[in-house]
Amino acid sequence: MGTVYIPRGRPSEGETGLRRYLLASDFDQTLSFNDSGLVLSDMLGISGFVERCAGLSRTHLVQQGAELAYLLQHDPEYRRVRREDLRQVGKQIRLKRNIHLLSSLLGGLDGYHFDFYVISAAPEEVIISALEGVVPPEHIYGTRFRYDPDSGEIQSIERVPAGYGKVAVLEELRANLCVSADRLVYVGDGSSDVHVMLHVNRMDGLTIAVSENKFLTPIARRTVLSDDALSVLVPILEDIAGMSAGRIRALFSSHGFVLQEWDKIRTDALTIRDSGPSSAVA
Repeated sequence: MGTVYIPRGRPSEGETGLRRYLLASDFDQTLSFNDSGLVLSDMLGISGFVERCAGLSRTHLVQQGAELAYLLQHDPEYRRVRREDLRQVGKQIRLKRNIHLLSSLLGGLDGYHFDFYVISAAPEEVIISALEGVVPPEHIYGTRFRYDPDSGEIQSIERVPAGYGKVAVLEELRANLCVSADRLVYVGDGSSDVHVMLHVNRMDGLTIAVSENKFLTPIARRTVLSDDALSVLVPILEDIAGMSAGRIRALFSSHGFVLQEWDKIRTDALTIRDSGPSSAVA
């Protein structure tokens, strides 16, 4: 894994008087509606992406979430992908609404400072292209490839933030930003986020699921379902800033937004089967 480097010399929490948090988010289907691999496959006319990923998942050959990185390096049909193809995919990704406002609204929260980073197994070129003008490139940690300087072909994989790889990136960021362990917030949607969410939970941070993934929702401290990126502000404002529902609605309203529907639902998912012949009633 490549070394994460962040310049030191940032003001400390004591100097600013602000409580400092690190907010990290996955990309595919967390900040977007699409899987980067599907968009790339459709663009290049390659079929069977889902089936290939399922095959890799069954053999446990790669970390969950790292399937695309493996295919780009080893699958003959994906070997023709170049850096410019990945940038073009980023322009085709459909993002969730109001990502550009997420940092600014958090920046206006009195007494708090949030450093927002994206940590994802999606190719770094895809994420940087998709979030151009929204998230600074230096705040994006995706899969990083080494390219042949002559042919432009992918030579090797330098870093894949999938599974435990996300934990490693998060910890290096936390150390360099001087954020305490309980000041972590992680937002994710799928099975590749399980390791990092367990890690953040263990250190009393806040984990937010944005899907109903059956492996993730039992782990995440909060689950929020919405097509708007600003939805993750709700658990942050409640659990970290201690705001009431009325104050949260007022904050959204002050920025021109209305929480039209806000349903707090607990769902029990049950599967019930007969235990066998002995359970039959005579």
